[in-house]
Amino acid sequence: MKIAITGVTGQLGQLVIKALLNKINASQIIALVRDEAKADGLKQQGIELRHFDYDTPETLVPSLHGIDKLLLISANEIGRRTPQHKAVIEAAVQAGVPYIAYTSLLNAAHSPLGLAQEHRETEALIKASGLDYTFLRNNWYSDNYLATVAQIAESGILYGASQTGKISSASRTDYAEAAAQVLASTGHEHKTYELAGSESFTKADLAQFIADASSKAVIYQNLTAAELTQSLAQAGLPAPLIDVIVDADVQTAQGAMFSSSKDLEQLIGRKTTPIAEQIKTLFH
Repeated sequence: MKIAITGVTGQLGQLVIKALLNKINASQIIALVRDEAKADGLKQQGIELRHFDYDTPETLVPSLHGIDKLLLISANEIGRRTPQHKAVIEAAVQAGVPYIAYTSLLNAAHSPLGLAQEHRETEALIKASGLDYTFLRNNWYSDNYLATVAQIAESGILYGASQTGKISSASRTDYAEAAAQVLASTGHEHKTYELAGSESFTKADLAQFIADASSKAVIYQNLTAAELTQSLAQAGLPAPLIDVIVDADVQTAQGAMFSSSKDLEQLIGRKTTPIAEQIKTLFH
């Protein structure tokens, strides 16, 4: 059994590899990389590296020969994902790969998030390919909120536009463990897993978690979409990232980030990691 994984030098990819190494031998894992120098640590662990560049399709088919399972971790260039994913899917078909798992988006079929369209298009391409597949529809990563926690604790204000919308996020590690479980076991063909956190929280709750962990007063300040856009622009964030953040908050208010699905905790065999626990580790 040979399992190939794209995006292995990215944050999710590294965690998937780590989780897989607890389940299978390193010799069964193929790391598909654009820049092999960045994956030298994987090579030292006994993992085979193969050159794989979405934008040079001639590299794709040879690197997929002999692969039994392929995990396509969605590419990070928003707006270019669909053609890049299409190249990988077509290469998998040509190389005779029988099965593909894809990291999609929670409720991709009807999610109002702007990010959802490329995931819908990719899922359709996979279904049309004739390959056996599993869709791992990941909700928001709790980790997305962690980078600014210290700054929020200092300022005492968490800004957002999500009103009282509930967020069922999970840690990147939780999603990685689910992907590893699907890759290392059987019976997941033609299944779609809606992956979300065991617990849900609002941005006001998030402010309280930060306050509790930092022992500082923190409140949630709800803004309009226009106000949040202006605030993020003043903070120096690039426009495409601002669009994603604001869209996510606005759609959170409409319920896009909430899910009662237990697919994730069933796959990993435990409750997901509470974001409050992740925040505590930043201060202790």
